[in-house]
Amino acid sequence: MTRAGRLLCLGVVLATCGLSSSDARDFGVLGQTFPIVEPDLLATIEARLRHLEKSGGIDAANAEFARRAEQNIRRPKPVAGIARATQARSWSFDPTITVENDVRDHKGNLIAARGARVNPLDFVTVSQDLVFVDGDDREQMDWATGAYNDSKAKIIMVSGSPIDAMTARKRRFYFDQEGRLTERFGIRHVPAIVTQDGKAMRVSETPIKPKGAG
Repeated sequence: MTRAGRLLCLGVVLATCGLSSSDARDFGVLGQTFPIVEPDLLATIEARLRHLEKSGGIDAANAEFARRAEQNIRRPKPVAGIARATQARSWSFDPTITVENDVRDHKGNLIAARGARVNPLDFVTVSQDLVFVDGDDREQMDWATGAYNDSKAKIIMVSGSPIDAMTARKRRFYFDQEGRLTERFGIRHVPAIVTQDGKAMRVSETPIKPKGAG
């Protein structure tokens, strides 16, 4: 491995060697002090890297990193605090925002001044519903894919694997990363549907009957 390659693994080595900012503390001056002679840190790191390279430690660390990255992509962390809907609930969501800084076009013309309140629905139309479901709940997935095609809605998971679902169901799915959308709309139960209602968005939590229920 080249010197540059070894330096790229600095994070792995620092973690292995146990180096962290919490290890450095100032305890004041106690009596007479003397210059501290420290070994060349870079030489120590490179020696550690050579050892890891020979022992296969670097390859193992890279493989583990790749495995975790793939796992996070295939199955993102579920959105916390979301349960299955047991009763209908609906409300209106106002998407109006307050502009934090002046917005200008490419010619410098002012479009919206700082502090102005702007409703995006004055300028755009939301042509697709947003349908939030638990991707690990087969009944919710069957209901959503049966009621909505790709042109009618975006199906957004709060749990599950969008990639596995796309492979199995041959259509596109999305995931509410870090729960940003459900938090913004105030959604706490799924299935939930968000659709445009004039200059606002209508949010509806909609329970579905389990299969076999009367």
